[in-house]
Amino acid sequence: MNWYLEVLKKYAWFDGRAGKKEYWYFSLFSFIIIVVLSVIDMMTGTFNVTVGLGLLSGIYTLAFLIPGIAVSVRRLHDTDRSGWWLLINAIPLIGVIVFLVFTAQNGTPGDNQYGSNPKGGTE
Repeated sequence: MNWYLEVLKKYAWFDGRAGKKEYWYFSLFSFIIIVVLSVIDMMTGTFNVTVGLGLLSGIYTLAFLIPGIAVSVRRLHDTDRSGWWLLINAIPLIGVIVFLVFTAQNGTPGDNQYGSNPKGGTE
């Protein structure tokens, strides 16, 4: 949960680097929250099957869009890639797979052009 809150503290911070734990824990907690909110939306009748979101899950998605993009850019920076690589997700299926591979890779040991290692030291 601390990693999730750490991302929220850096709400719109696109500089620097984010480690794997920070990125993946934020993604996991966001996914769980969206699923729970979607179930609540289905029970209250505010879920739209066409859109795939309901009122509560839609509000959450909009509110956490910027932090999600920011942590993704910082995660790409940790692997020594530009944040513009985030746009690879626009390519159906293959782009998402490539992005997942990028985010699953270990970060650059030591410092890189985007900042110091979020793990600290030269690991």
